[in-house]
Amino acid sequence: MMRLPTWPQAWNRQQRSSATVAVASAVLVLLLWLMATPLAWAPEPIGNNAQSFAEGTRITVQLTLIAGLSGILIGVIAALGRTSRAIGLRWIASFYIWVVRGTPLLVQILFVFLALPTLVPVLRLDDFSSACVALAFNVGAYNAEAIRAGLLAVPKGQMEAARSLGLSRWYTFLDVSFPQAFKVALPPLVNNTVALLKDSSLAYAIGVVELTNVGNRIQAATFQPLPTLITTALIYLVLTTVTTQISGAVERYYDVEGRQP
Repeated sequence: MMRLPTWPQAWNRQQRSSATVAVASAVLVLLLWLMATPLAWAPEPIGNNAQSFAEGTRITVQLTLIAGLSGILIGVIAALGRTSRAIGLRWIASFYIWVVRGTPLLVQILFVFLALPTLVPVLRLDDFSSACVALAFNVGAYNAEAIRAGLLAVPKGQMEAARSLGLSRWYTFLDVSFPQAFKVALPPLVNNTVALLKDSSLAYAIGVVELTNVGNRIQAATFQPLPTLITTALIYLVLTTVTTQISGAVERYYDVEGRQP
């Protein structure tokens, strides 16, 4: 029989998780702010392009944050559509998820940047905004399936009990269903966010000057692909490591059943 954690144990776990998030976030901020300084000491062609690498890294993080947060919101809306009683909403949400998950992300980015302005002339986005929209809708489709699985994992008896106590359908969702569903969906949401950080490299195809684009430009200008690509890969590795630490701490923070030590 599983023994539930005592209140001091849960509180200490949450404190440790909060401290980990704070430290990892501080490391990420310092990395973005001071990256050019250590890179400037590297051999050529890295040293004289340190500022370009730093700027490209900032653009990569901006793409990930904007698309990641938007993707969670889109995922919640699509998941609600997939579980709706209205057949029209279910069809629209299912069609969106089917199309996005069945086509390459690169094609979606090119479609938003090149084809969407042709279909909707009033909607003209620059390269950065187009990349954010495409990435957000792409990760939103994967988030929708994770959140839908979380919603289906909530026992129906809890929702029936909440309704019997007089809670409306909206408050039942906010106070009972969604908190539990979000906790179940959190691990795949974390994985989707880390994958999004790496997938943002495809934004180079439409001219966004993010980290991969910076590396391609430098190696094309200097004809030294090895140090340039190694530096680019190491920066991505550091970013994904810090992101994983933050997301892992968030998972431990919300682990109220005490499965985590």
